[in-house]
Order: sequence, then structure tokens, then C-alpha cells
Amino acid sequence: MRLNKWGAVAASLLCFQTALAADKASQLPLLVIGASYSEGKTPFNNGVAPLGGIAVGFGRYLSLGEALARNDELPGFVINEGQAGAGTFARPYCAPGAASCGPAAWDSYQTQFQKALSRVALPPSFAQYNAKYVVVTIANDCLHADAFGIPQSQSQPCTYAQMNATVDRLVALGNSALAKGITPIFDVYPRYESLDLPLFRSLFGLQWVIGAQDYNTLRNLAQSRLKSELPGALVLDIWKDFTHIGDGIHPDYNTARNAARIIARKLKELDSGTR
Repeated sequence: MRLNKWGAVAASLLCFQTALAADKASQLPLLVIGASYSEGKTPFNNGVAPLGGIAVGFGRYLSLGEALARNDELPGFVINEGQAGAGTFARPYCAPGAASCGPAAWDSYQTQFQKALSRVALPPSFAQYNAKYVVVTIANDCLHADAFGIPQSQSQPCTYAQMNATVDRLVALGNSALAKGITPIFDVYPRYESLDLPLFRSLFGLQWVIGAQDYNTLRNLAQSRLKSELPGALVLDIWKDFTHIGDGIHPDYNTARNAARIIARKLKELDSGTR
């Protein structure tokens, strides 16, 4: 009797996986990781959270993850492990003026990716996944004083080598995704002129923010290296028409909707074999 029961379970799983294999890639769950462009909420760690757990726009904010869930051209199955304020590496929160950091902290992009994968891992091996794409948005690395895991007073703008190290971590993440059969989708930083980083600095009491020259260097470096070193990935300029919500840095409602639309249409094109 028990053998028959487990045989039925195995048959059901086989049928389920066969049905999944027949789905178009755009109709499978879409993994999303990243910082505040992906998800507007900060993470809670045992009751504590960076910035006291505040959400972007005090909750009146449409993140890319939410916009993708609402897009009419996609089924709405979004696994979003993004964390507002996150960077490519794990780090504690460093409050303005504080001499030490923590205990609240952010996960690295790699940890976010592993969490997202676990949500769609298929039994019995859990080494195959009910997903084909992961959306990865820009990190806070190098953008402002609270992005290094050390007190803001001790931080300095990134050197060129540190910018490259940020991209190294994104490339490593992309290779990890590709090795698991998941295509990474990277965004392109918005144009500096579309942002107001000095405003962002004043609103959040930051020690400093990245300047125009360094920002453009980081933007161009990330875009060029991701394209050249990850030919199996997608690099999409989803923020080319960018308007912020009034805080100098986060996309407004229509910007987020448009970004989701660009991704959705690219995924639909890929369903038909168009690259």
C-alpha cells in the first residue's frame, strides 16, 4: 500500500515537471534580487532592521518586483528576495554619525539569489528549478557613505579598483546563475542627470554621495563588463526614461511600470527565439 502511495506521488511529480517543461520561459516564476529598485522594504533581522525598517516612500512606492508582478504580459509569479539598501556584499547598517555599525544588516546578492532559488527548487533532487530568469538591479556599492559596512566617517568614495571589485561580484553572480540554467537580467544605471544625489544625501543625512564623474565611471564600467564578460546574460537599459519620486534616487510609479514593461517584452521576444 505504501509503495503504491509513493509511486503515485512520484508519478504526480513527474507529470508536474513535464508540464513545467512545456511552459514558455516567460510564464515561469521570475526571480528578482537586488536593492531598493527591486524591493522597497529593508530586511528585518531578529526584530531589528536598517533604517528602523522603513520602506521607500513610506510605503507609497512601486518597486520593480511589484511592477513585474502586475505587468499584464507576465503571469505575475515573482519571487522577490531584494532588500532596500542592499549591496553586492553582506554588510551591517551604519547609521549617520554612529561610531559603530549593526546589529541590523543586509544580505549579499549571492545570498539573495540562493534564497530565491530555494523557492523554486524541484524535488526530488532540488537541483533543477521552476524558473529561467533572475532580474538583478543596481547595488548601493560605491553610491554613498553607508555602503561599506564601516562607520560613515571612515568611508571614502570608491577607487577604480573598488568599482571593478563591485562588478567582479556581479560577474560572479551572473556566472553562478548561468551554471544553474538561470539567465541573469541586469539593468543599466540611470543617467546621472536623471537623479539628484545631493538631494538624496541631505534627506538621509549621509556623510557623502558619489560625484558625477565617479558615477559615470561606475555606470559605464558595469555596463561594458557585464556585456563583454557575460555573453549569456541580458543587460537592459530599463531606466532610460527615469524620473525619481522626489527623493533624488528612487524611480517613480510610471518609471517602474515602464521598466517592467521593457523586461516583459524582452522575455516574450525570447519565447519566440528572438535575442
